[in-house]
Amino acid sequence: MPEPADHEPYAGERLVTASADDVERAAEAALRPKKLEEFVGQRTVRDQLSLVLQAALAREASPDHVLLSGPPGLGKTTLAMIIAAELGTSLRVTSGPAIQHAGDLAAVLSSLEEGEVLFIDEIHRLARPAEELLYVAMEDFRVDVVVGKGAGASAIPLALPPFTVVGATTRSGLLPAPLRDRFGFTGHLDFYDPEELERVIVRSAGLLGVQIHHAAAHEIAGRSRGTPRIANRLLRRVRDWAQVRGDGVLDLRAARAALEVYEVDPIGLDRLDRAVLDALCRRFGGGPVGLSTLAMTVGEEPDTVETVAEPYLVREGLVARTPRGRVATPAAWEHLGLEPPQGAWAAGLPSSGTLFDAAGGTG
Repeated sequence: MPEPADHEPYAGERLVTASADDVERAAEAALRPKKLEEFVGQRTVRDQLSLVLQAALAREASPDHVLLSGPPGLGKTTLAMIIAAELGTSLRVTSGPAIQHAGDLAAVLSSLEEGEVLFIDEIHRLARPAEELLYVAMEDFRVDVVVGKGAGASAIPLALPPFTVVGATTRSGLLPAPLRDRFGFTGHLDFYDPEELERVIVRSAGLLGVQIHHAAAHEIAGRSRGTPRIANRLLRRVRDWAQVRGDGVLDLRAARAALEVYEVDPIGLDRLDRAVLDALCRRFGGGPVGLSTLAMTVGEEPDTVETVAEPYLVREGLVARTPRGRVATPAAWEHLGLEPPQGAWAAGLPSSGTLFDAAGGTG
């Protein structure tokens, strides 16, 4: 799912957004697994990464650089922390937006100690000069420090101790090929299935010191959009409801009542998601309808609808993007409890049957 735009205020207010601010990350810290064996889900990536780390430890050398890609909220930062813990070394944390000049990156690299792990979040947003510096550092463990200015400037190579870069990106397609090729291991994180999310929720409930029933964990998992970050956020809201209005136990009644208060429906849709579906079906007969018109109808900016609400609706098969506009699928009508007009779905499709995918391309 694409990240909400950085400037978008509505995204941060949603209970079901996969993005997180500093306060959210602080709340997550206590729930993060510390070892690879404690990490729930992503079995393929875990097994592959375990081999990489065990082999490096056996050789007493730094492992290959690691690139973790996938939608936000699935555990890329947690895996970076686990990598450092498994190697018994420290973790340096920075992000692409924080490094806008080559000198910023050079200062970080030159302070690394042997075997350390450098985690670069949103690595696809590195400035180009910093990218070029990182190429050399990752491959040759060297940075060229420029001394002087103008015609008299000279580059002095500075050797770096072996280290490991762990890069995280939600948009791997934006990474330039030279940077992508310097990662020895690339792992893609996929959305979780409900059973995996139940395990995440039960584990988190134990860490929070609350009792949760299996039925409640199942209910929360089904509304979490396949994302552990959302699952943990919903769990905390259900805990709040149980403590204030219930008996402190997280049972099915508490889960359903709490999520009704926060307007998260049984498949994880919130107010904005349902407003988009309602407008498509009730106001426009299922579509097709243009993005600007749809956004105006629900009282949001087009960017908000396109980057915040639409990706999940498309992924769940509730909305289709066509060259003529957005179209409600039969599943959308069913979810709203409405009967679609005769031929409503077919009327919105292009003659070739080509649909636009969630990123806006055809597929």
